[in-house]
Amino acid sequence: MTKDMLTRRTFLGAAAGASMLALAACGGSNGGSDAPAAAAGDGTDAKGDGVMTYADYMAAAVDDEVVVECFVQDTQSWWEDQITIYAADADGAYFIYNAACSEEDAAKLTAGQKIKVTGYKAEWSGEFEITEGTIEFEDGSTFISEPVDVTDLLGTDELIDHQNQRVSFTGMTVEPSTDPDGKEVAYLFNWDGSGAAGDDLYFNVSKDGATYSFTVESYLTGEDTDVYKAVQALEVGQVVNMTGYLYWYEGANPHIISVEVAE
Repeated sequence: MTKDMLTRRTFLGAAAGASMLALAACGGSNGGSDAPAAAAGDGTDAKGDGVMTYADYMAAAVDDEVVVECFVQDTQSWWEDQITIYAADADGAYFIYNAACSEEDAAKLTAGQKIKVTGYKAEWSGEFEITEGTIEFEDGSTFISEPVDVTDLLGTDELIDHQNQRVSFTGMTVEPSTDPDGKEVAYLFNWDGSGAAGDDLYFNVSKDGATYSFTVESYLTGEDTDVYKAVQALEVGQVVNMTGYLYWYEGANPHIISVEVAE
């Protein structure tokens, strides 16, 4: 079984357990690399011939071929000549799942790098993504998105309008999860507590009486990262501020990349 199959199975479990987020052929890389040296931009670069705007992409039907230009924000771990990319432009964000990518080119997928992706629009339990993608590197400006605070949109129909974007959540309270032994804890390894160190982390946070399940995706931010360690140090009742990517699985299933305990 591949890592990506395991990742998909993890999201299935999360739904069951959540209480309701110059051109060159490409390869893959893990996130957290330094941004490229090109000049920073605002993500509004004119689209090339035959390239969709974000609105065009969202209007496309599932299974349609799509062509987008966007900027790398983060990547999951490269695996067997495939990589999953979190990308954005000034108008929205894209989840590029298992794009064809060599290990050598993976190292070039640094934060802010402009790429062109050709693939097919797909939908997975509410998450719109690009599959069977091929990637070309493009010259030009770089772009790193700023987080949009969506705390007040939790539980609303408007939240999905920010799907895959870099988002923030403020003033949320850590709520208990129940481990396999029936003990209340601040987080679980895997959605049901069946995992171990290095697996995804799941933790519950609440706002205005409603509780939500958030995830630290281990293929994006593994056990040696600051966010993984921060979640392991959480205590029930603490108030936290977070940023992440608004992944979706039968509702919001954010992939959290930063957690800070509020003063």
